[in-house]
Order: sequence, then structure tokens, then C-alpha cells
Amino acid sequence: MKGKVFWLLCGLLVMSLMAFSIGCQQPAAPAPEAPAEAPAPAEPAEPAPPAAPSMEFLSIVTGGTGGVYFPYGGGMSTVINRNVPYLRATAEVTGASVENVRMITEGSAELALIMNDVAFQAFNGEGRFDGDPQPIRTVFQMYPHHYHVVVLDNSDVQTIDDIRGKRVSIGAPGSGTEFKTDLVLTSLGIDYEEFTPFRLPFAETGDDLRDGRIDVGIWDVAAPTSSVMEITATRDIRLISFSDAEIDTITSANPFYSRFEMAPGTYPGQDEPVVNPSVWNSVVAHKDYPEEYIYDITKAMFENIDHLIAIHHFARFTTPENAVEHSVAPFHPGAIRYLEEIGMDIPAHLIPPEM
Repeated sequence: MKGKVFWLLCGLLVMSLMAFSIGCQQPAAPAPEAPAEAPAPAEPAEPAPPAAPSMEFLSIVTGGTGGVYFPYGGGMSTVINRNVPYLRATAEVTGASVENVRMITEGSAELALIMNDVAFQAFNGEGRFDGDPQPIRTVFQMYPHHYHVVVLDNSDVQTIDDIRGKRVSIGAPGSGTEFKTDLVLTSLGIDYEEFTPFRLPFAETGDDLRDGRIDVGIWDVAAPTSSVMEITATRDIRLISFSDAEIDTITSANPFYSRFEMAPGTYPGQDEPVVNPSVWNSVVAHKDYPEEYIYDITKAMFENIDHLIAIHHFARFTTPENAVEHSVAPFHPGAIRYLEEIGMDIPAHLIPPEM
């Protein structure tokens, strides 16, 4: 019995000594971690390519449906849409030249088709724009307009003086025809109070002349024009020719006009040449419209002019040479850039003030 107690006490003593020894040992320090490798230097970033211009809408303001401006502007929109991928152009019917200048100035249109008498006075702040120069710049020249004074064949109107006492359509409000009629008749001493003026667009002028609601219709358009041709389908017409003295009086007072002789046969039944005052037509933009856009538009138009000629044969006059010779307001810098690239010399008076 005593032996068993002795060995039990010995075992307890040994276990106590082992526990004490373990409790006194220090915990082992963790093994040092391997130093992290330094990150490799980053490769220099490639410069981002320039962003392509986002798609933008472009409004081309033209004129009435019975003239050449609207189909010409429609042809322009097709050329631009096919060749300037970041622009989406549409042609709009308007009252034409004077209204179009206002739309450019107000920013409600990007390109406008206007007559050069309007362009000259708008840029210089004269006449209808007295004291208020408009911020327009020329893009290119289109073609010359011819002043049509049209009556039915049985009319007693034989000269421009004979419109006194008659019912006369002088063109739509704000149109180049109305603008030019005011200058032409004022030059010749014919006052609006001496006849009854009607301010009608081209198509209505043709309808009302054919049906006898007016006695005289006036158009300032390229010839032949559809709304005059449509009258000849049912009625015989005559065009009033201006005398040389009348042309001299008109061009002396308005140097942007010139003498033009409409060839016989331009309209059915017109067997003799018709002399009238002519004026060229401009495409214009706001002076602040982006240079790159106008450069691309000008390039597209001149390099695809066959499309416009297929729409109206007068587009054959749309050439770089005519742009330089017949412009009356300074070019847009984008147009100058293209014209100089193809070797054209730009006269000093067509360089805009901002250049």
C-alpha cells in the first residue's frame, strides 16, 4: 500500500516539473518574410487618338419650292451627307435671302442661300440692314439670277413702266426677289404706291398670274424656273425686256447688278432675247461657324459638283473661279483654306477681318 502511494506522488511531481518547464519557454520568433519585389515601372501611356467630331445637324435655308434654291439646297445636303460623315444636313423651305441672313445671324441655320445684293448690303450694314452689319461669310458662289417680269401674252403691259396701275407680285416677304424689286423699281423711279403690290412666293405667283388674279409676276431666279414653266403648260406668256438705258440706270445705282441677255427659247414661245438685270448668288455661313466644317463642306461641294449639275444645269457655274470673281462679301476662313490649297489667289477685299 505504502509502495503504491510513493509511486503516485512521484508521478505527480514529475508532471508538475514538466508543466513548469513548458510555461517558462519563450515563444519562437516568426521567420522573417522575404522582402517583396519592387513593382516594375509602368510603360508610358500611348497618347489617345483625337476624338472624331460627333454627329451634328446642319440646316441649309433656301427659298420657296417653285424656285431653284430649294432643289439646289437639297442637292447640297445630299453631297454633304455623303462626303462629310460627321454632319447631317437638311434643306429647309424659307422666304429666301433676307430671312435667311437673319436666320444665320440668330443661329437658327448653319448655311444660307442668298442673292449677292442682299449679301453686299448685309455685310456692309447698308440698305435693309442700315447700321447693322451682319456676321456672314461667303462659302462659294452658285450661279447668276435673272430678273423675270412675266405677263400673259394678251396683257397690255409692254415695258417695265407699264406696271403702273397693275396688280404685281413682287416676291415673298423677306425674299431676294422682293429685295431686288425694291432696288430695281426705286432706281427707275417707280413707286409702290403706283401699283398694287402682292407679296407672294413663286408657286403662288405662277398660279395667280395664270388664273388672272394678278397682272404681273416677278421672279429673280435662274432660268428656266419651274414655276414659270408651269404657267406655259396652259397659258402663253411674255417676258418684259429692259432697255439699255434702264439697265444702265439700274447698274449705276447698284453695282452688284449686271446686264444679262436671256437666250431665245429659254421659255416656250419666247422667240426673242430678253434683257434683264442679273445678280449672282452666294452660299454663306456665320463667321463663327467652325473652320474645319466649312473646309470639309467646300471641298465636298467643289469635288462633287456633278451631282448638283444633274439636279439643275445652272450648277455648272459653281466653280472656284466664279467663287473668287463674283463674291461680294469676304470668304469664311474654311473656304479660303480650300481655295488656296487648289491654287486660287484670294483678293484682299475677300479676306475677312478676323484673318
